[in-house]
Amino acid sequence: MSLENTINRDIKSAMLAKDKKTLEALRAVKAAILLAKTDKGTGGEVAEDAEMKILQKLVKQRRESAELYKEQGRNDLVEEEIFQMKVIEKYLPEQMSEEDIRKAVREIIAETGASSMKDMGRTMGMASKKLAGKADNKIVAGIVKELLG
Repeated sequence: MSLENTINRDIKSAMLAKDKKTLEALRAVKAAILLAKTDKGTGGEVAEDAEMKILQKLVKQRRESAELYKEQGRNDLVEEEIFQMKVIEKYLPEQMSEEDIRKAVREIIAETGASSMKDMGRTMGMASKKLAGKADNKIVAGIVKELLG
């Protein structure tokens, strides 16, 4: 079942349960998918990897907003953002542990023959493709820097 169908089904369930907080998060996902479908060149379809990128972007936005609200002492808004982030994360594949990311990055470095920071771009490009949806690029970049540095 496509992500869009799953989201639509879950929106109906949330509406029946009168779960306004979950409904708000799901509607944000649906809106982002509809927006992506209307982009030029998509032909009204969104590829699975593009859906994962959309979800990752939404999770990242919620995480950054929560951090901002926390700095400003707005705990009510922090809780809302974290709740929405957790709802959206349910639709992402399970995230890799830091140890697994480190192992995958070592393999990529071996494949590319990277030896210094000059090779970071090439290594990150390959890592982004291989670990798409499974790992946060910020963590991957930190590990690549550490291993190449």
